[in-house]
Amino acid sequence: MNKMIKKIIVMLITAFSLTSCGTTDNRSNENASYTSITAAEAKAIMDTEENYIILDVRTEEEFADGHIPGAILIPHNLIDVKAESTLPDKDQLILVYCRSGNRSKKASSALMQLEYTNIKEFGGIIDWPYEITK
Repeated sequence: MNKMIKKIIVMLITAFSLTSCGTTDNRSNENASYTSITAAEAKAIMDTEENYIILDVRTEEEFADGHIPGAILIPHNLIDVKAESTLPDKDQLILVYCRSGNRSKKASSALMQLEYTNIKEFGGIIDWPYEITK
């Protein structure tokens, strides 16, 4: 029985170390160019900072149904095509969101690949408790 417990412990340690090292979430990557923040942190930035862009990466239809005031739209699947013409300053603070957080992470990664340096991803509008406009 003692050998069995040792084997189980070794298997659990191995499984834990493999899953913690193999993440694709950029928040755990020390070299990541974007940071994930909360909706409250994003709102605090919007309330106190001046030179930032709010980037909505949903579809045109979703944007038309309601978006964060002042947001600009670049659908996540068009980031590679439209980012550099729409977002010329690669060092400007860009706050990125979508509906639930999945597309905003993909768009933030795409922006990172395009060498944008100040990206803060704050998830989805479904978790946004503040004002929304049409």
